[in-house]
Amino acid sequence: MRITRTIMLAAAVLVASICSQATAADSGEAARDKAKPAAARQPDQKVTPTHPDEKYGEHEKQAFDLYLVESEKPTPLFIWIHGGGFRGGDKRPVNAAMIQRFAQHGVSFASMNYRLSDVGPYPMQMFDAARGVQTIRHRAKQYNIDPARIACSGSSAGAGISMWLLYHDDLVDPASGDPVARQSTRITCAVSVAGQTSYDPRVIQKLFDTDQVHEALVLLYRMKDDKDLGRPELIKLFEDASIINHATAGDPPLYLFYPQANEPLPANSTGEQHIHHPKFGFLLKEKTDKLGLQVVLKLREDYPSGGPNNPQIVQDQVDWVLKHFGIEPIRTD
Repeated sequence: MRITRTIMLAAAVLVASICSQATAADSGEAARDKAKPAAARQPDQKVTPTHPDEKYGEHEKQAFDLYLVESEKPTPLFIWIHGGGFRGGDKRPVNAAMIQRFAQHGVSFASMNYRLSDVGPYPMQMFDAARGVQTIRHRAKQYNIDPARIACSGSSAGAGISMWLLYHDDLVDPASGDPVARQSTRITCAVSVAGQTSYDPRVIQKLFDTDQVHEALVLLYRMKDDKDLGRPELIKLFEDASIINHATAGDPPLYLFYPQANEPLPANSTGEQHIHHPKFGFLLKEKTDKLGLQVVLKLREDYPSGGPNNPQIVQDQVDWVLKHFGIEPIRTD
């Protein structure tokens, strides 16, 4: 176990993140101007949200961008949740090709932010995304969204959040005085890109035969030293955060894709080396196959070019979601 070796770096990352947020608050306009040239170089930044920065909470990160399609009938909605180890990332970088293919089939798109681990530990991040889904459902008529057809997706941490929403018990509170809380958090299906199916450091160490713990998890759980692996209050969080523990018979469909090659790792691999490995997918699929759940597992090796933005990879994911929305994909050949 190497928390003692990781904790100093993790703490430095946390402090740096907090300081960078304070700097951004002081000079937000300048930061945005400085970011524009970099964003312009991003090939995916070719679409503009129809409804930017829609709020679902009071914190600045509790917001989503909507890319609504014009339709006489309520449209299905696909929600992208960014990655970044729960420590970084933003809703603004989006895949234009993905948005456009969904729009071609009458499906709207959203990109969601959530509070990061510098603000608070797990389960804040999952609860934020759940609240975002509930807010969208509450405003379904306003957005012309079909509340019965909402899917989630993301990469890495965003994939984990999407899978958590897919398999977790509904957080709806029918008796709440808050109309948003009375909305369901369940979704139609989910797509995971490089997602971790367990956030339990003990499970990850066993899976990869390592004593390393990724610094993102140290921050997520506010771990301090090696003894934290045995603390009952943290074990409860480890287990609740792990998607694999929530999968039960009858859960909705899931699509898993891993851009990292399915190759052996070095002995005692670091968190950076194993945190996106397809072993996470095989671990989950072993359980979901026994439960009779529909889980598609795609690997980098399934495609001539395994990059996550490979047009065929993106189209396969979009078309899979479309079918679960009850929409037959338009052929492109």
